[in-house]
Amino acid sequence: EKAVNLKKDLAEMQEWMTQAEEEYLEKDFEYKSPEELENAVEEMKRAKEDVLQKEVRVKILKDNIKMLAAKVPSSGQDLATELNVVLENYQLLCNRIRGKCHTLEEVWSCWIELLQYLDLETAWLNSLEERVQMTENLPDKLDAVNDALESLESVLRHPADNRTQIRELGQTLIDGGILDDIISEKLEAFNARYEELSHLAVSRQIALEQQLQSMRETNHMLQVLQENLAELDRQLTSYLTDRVDAFQMPQEAQ
Repeated sequence: EKAVNLKKDLAEMQEWMTQAEEEYLEKDFEYKSPEELENAVEEMKRAKEDVLQKEVRVKILKDNIKMLAAKVPSSGQDLATELNVVLENYQLLCNRIRGKCHTLEEVWSCWIELLQYLDLETAWLNSLEERVQMTENLPDKLDAVNDALESLESVLRHPADNRTQIRELGQTLIDGGILDDIISEKLEAFNARYEELSHLAVSRQIALEQQLQSMRETNHMLQVLQENLAELDRQLTSYLTDRVDAFQMPQEAQ
């Protein structure tokens, strides 16, 4: 009777494993929204816990069959063979579910990381847009133009590492068919805004550099002119002081 019960327990265990495999490993999952992906991760975590909890039952079956084999070798030998099959299938099931759970957790982590990088780069784009707007309607002063140019250049020196991460993370998820529509839409919007703002910022940078160069040249010309006028004023003052007749002066002084 004990052998019959153990045989029944082995059959039930095998049936349970078959159902678990069908439910957790053979279903075709499509992750088209973050909610679906998050639910799948949580479900697979529960599946892993459920399968690992059966380890106690498997151990009890193993111990009972060993005890029976010691008492009744003929009955125990047949059960031991069936037990080995169940143990192999159970270990395989555990490994596959652990593997799938780990994969889904990695995918979810990849999605969260992508969102974090997008948030960082969006904040940078906002800052860049603000600096570009600050370059408009500047007072016609050298210091104001120079400060605006330096401020814009400091933002433009932003490293490209985050954008590289966004591209690689997004492509990894899209290649796996995971959240591909949502990610494609987010990346398209981000890249379009990045291209528009970066081109506008570089154009403003070039315009400010040219404006600054022109203002410096104008200031230099004014400085030279002022120095020449000061020298001429000094000479004229000297001529007037000495009461020199105008026709005795050089033509440019006349």
